[in-house]
Amino acid sequence: MINTYQTSMAPPPVPPRLAGSQPVLFPAPLPPRRHSKSLIRFLVAVVLLHLFLSIGGFIYLYYNDKMLSFQLPSRKGEEGQTAQFSSEKQDTSHKTLAQMAIFHPLHSSDQKSAPGYLQWNIDHSVLKNVAYYHNSWLTILEPGDYYIYSGVTFSRGDSERPLVSMVKLRKNENDEESVAMKAYCNLSSSSGSPSIRHLCTATQAAVIRLERGNQLRVWVQDLLLVNYEEGATTFGMYKL
Repeated sequence: MINTYQTSMAPPPVPPRLAGSQPVLFPAPLPPRRHSKSLIRFLVAVVLLHLFLSIGGFIYLYYNDKMLSFQLPSRKGEEGQTAQFSSEKQDTSHKTLAQMAIFHPLHSSDQKSAPGYLQWNIDHSVLKNVAYYHNSWLTILEPGDYYIYSGVTFSRGDSERPLVSMVKLRKNENDEESVAMKAYCNLSSSSGSPSIRHLCTATQAAVIRLERGNQLRVWVQDLLLVNYEEGATTFGMYKL
């Protein structure tokens, strides 16, 4: 084919030909890591160990808390009983009360029967916040409700009238006394064997509201008929 295209520009130069082809360089692969597998195994073992320890710790804490929840009520009960015993002991040590032991007066053989008031042995009696006045009166120091009791045992009877004992009360040492409680018992010397000792006890008890300065004592119709053995005749009170 004939080229009819003409131009005044010179044709582009032809690139020079190399004498020989140069080799193409590729990056060489890195050498294999020998310790990569052992490192991965070690990390997996650490993770698994940590997981097992966490699960074991959770199970231990769960059962330990469960055991403590069972033991806690009993411990609370023991602590409550201990506290209650301590409080009761403290209340007893500060409680207002009187427990009187009978005083045995000396009676002559020719002494005649006569009514009178029982006297108490202060050395063998218990008095807490209660005063003893003139050998027979118990004087109230703290106002409140008191449980008052009395038991008079008679070793001999009266052929003319029943045996009686009374707890008498007065507001203060200048006031007249009144009967707060009264009790009877019957002792017949004719019944039963004469060799058997016959006894009877006139017992009385009541709750009475008392004020500071009130006084109480026990009256009997005949002091010679009273049994003065230890524990046979009693008188006392305690504040509620």
